[in-house]
Amino acid sequence: MRAQIQKVPQIVELLKKKSVGLQHFKPTSSVCVLEGKDAAEAAPCPHAAFRAHSLDEIPGPTNWPLVGSLFELLRKGGLTRQHEALVDYHKKFGKIFRMKLGSFESVHIGAPCLLEALYRKEGNYPQRLEIKPWKAYRDLRDEAYGLLILEGKDWQRVRSAFQQKLMKPTEVVKLDGKINEVLVDFVGRIGNISNNGKIEDLYFELNKWSFETICLVLYGKRFGLLQEKVNEEAMNFITAVKTMMSTFGMMMVTPVELHKSLNTKTWQHHTAAWDRIFSTDSPASPDDLIGDILHQSSLSKKELYAAITELQIGGVETTANSMLWVIFNLSRNPSAQRKLLQEIREIVPPDQDPSGEHIKNMPYLKACLKESMRLSPSVPFTSRTLDKDTVLGDYAIPKGTVLMINSHALGSNEEYFDDGKQFKPERWLRENNTINPFAHVPFGIGKRMCIGRRLAELQLQLAMCWLVRDYEIVATDNEPLDVIHSGLLVPNRELPVAFIRR
Repeated sequence: MRAQIQKVPQIVELLKKKSVGLQHFKPTSSVCVLEGKDAAEAAPCPHAAFRAHSLDEIPGPTNWPLVGSLFELLRKGGLTRQHEALVDYHKKFGKIFRMKLGSFESVHIGAPCLLEALYRKEGNYPQRLEIKPWKAYRDLRDEAYGLLILEGKDWQRVRSAFQQKLMKPTEVVKLDGKINEVLVDFVGRIGNISNNGKIEDLYFELNKWSFETICLVLYGKRFGLLQEKVNEEAMNFITAVKTMMSTFGMMMVTPVELHKSLNTKTWQHHTAAWDRIFSTDSPASPDDLIGDILHQSSLSKKELYAAITELQIGGVETTANSMLWVIFNLSRNPSAQRKLLQEIREIVPPDQDPSGEHIKNMPYLKACLKESMRLSPSVPFTSRTLDKDTVLGDYAIPKGTVLMINSHALGSNEEYFDDGKQFKPERWLRENNTINPFAHVPFGIGKRMCIGRRLAELQLQLAMCWLVRDYEIVATDNEPLDVIHSGLLVPNRELPVAFIRR
């Protein structure tokens, strides 16, 4: 304890000099190019002024010396409630506000026209918020950077190697057979482990399903996570990812250089977690997707596996989380579930497995997923770092400013969604649908697109088909479900649902 007390002056001094970031910030490759039909000519932004004001004129919560708005955020419920606090700040300060946590300064945007302006003004190599703990580990172990932390031409070069296989619809749809192979086991496991339809730790089961799927897709390898005897290597990977995510947030708040030099427990656990994550990599085979990319690109094996590791980290839990909220929303909206079941039965013959081709003819299923992501987003906000001076709305924002794109605030705003607290898939099907495409950005906007977007969508859509066709998903209570922020938005208790065999 005495040694820790003696380190306090060092910490305070470094905090005065170093940037302080959001604890539990979830890194995601979450900025995606919109479909061509959505990228029409820009409409005038109603929040734009004739003369742009300076950064200092952007409103925001009280900025106290050294700590910024941290105490005010804590009074609103702390970092686990920051998604709610950001919604409140938008209501109080408008579509754009400025906030500091320590010396970390960010500008938050929550209006479709501001996102559209950002989308149209971005350069060739959009920048993300720097994830220093991840970089510190890679530098320590001489590992390559992946897509989530690469910048500039290196980012573009690595991204281009994955683009053809992971973002071209005709290529992704070919993966439905592998996705279905895992879903057969997952749907069967639900029946085997349920107790009166209830699943103990459903979220963990969904993480195992998601991990098993992405590994089969990438490596052509099953880890056996859905079997009675679970593969220890895969379990270590999932545990390591959770440890890494729970420790890196603290090093976004306090300087990673300090943790590294003092060899703090946080740094030790973070480093050990990354060591386990990287040790899980499998050798590439010419027949699997990774081997295909390796042989068709100029990437080194080190670059390839760094990128793949980040794809696993960014994709496993976010996909599991999205599926968790789909299950919850369908359980609380039985009429929507019945309508979805009807569509599934009309499109998928009873003697066939759902396929990517079937999904093309299932608009209501797609609407259900879209509505669930709007109402219950996995990631409440994402980040960008401006690579040039940019005018957004009323304000001229300088190069280097960190922007937070508050997708949760957008999706819950009644200005953009009538009855925004209600689960209404039909809103996406209306012929006269006037929803601004920039009001719903679960995968983000811009050139730093979510490289796994189409794979995640296909995986979720097929899972919805299998689950709803085989099980009625029922709510076991109708009490409000409290949601907290822990990297992703998660329920604060076991999901109150049961799976009843049809």
